[in-house]
Amino acid sequence: MQIVSALFVENFELRQAAGPSTRIDITGAMFSMAAPSPAPVTISPHLVALIFCPTGEPGSGVFEVVFRKGLTEADDELARNVSPFTVEPGKFTYRLVKGELEFADYGQIFAHCRVDRGAWHLVPFTLLPPV
Repeated sequence: MQIVSALFVENFELRQAAGPSTRIDITGAMFSMAAPSPAPVTISPHLVALIFCPTGEPGSGVFEVVFRKGLTEADDELARNVSPFTVEPGKFTYRLVKGELEFADYGQIFAHCRVDRGAWHLVPFTLLPPV
């Protein structure tokens, strides 16, 4: 299985289309946001990942997200989420993760995402000073 896309979003909805086919409405895709109040602050952004399972694979896996202060596995871990899932082979599924992230100061973190023990897919997120 593989991660097709992973983004921080404000809203995510599925809807049926002719076929039958599914449409994904994603709004407010973001890589940064202004803090709701001065640091230190805790925010809870939504991360959505789209995962594809090729035909011939078993269709079950584990989605793991580790929020870190840097790009490597040696960097400080801020939060972690692990969730098992199933998907019909040849189809897509999604995982929605709401992280509770404590920021002592403004700056950048990275969501390290993977399926099972596969390669990490990194998604940056920057917390900016309040407006």
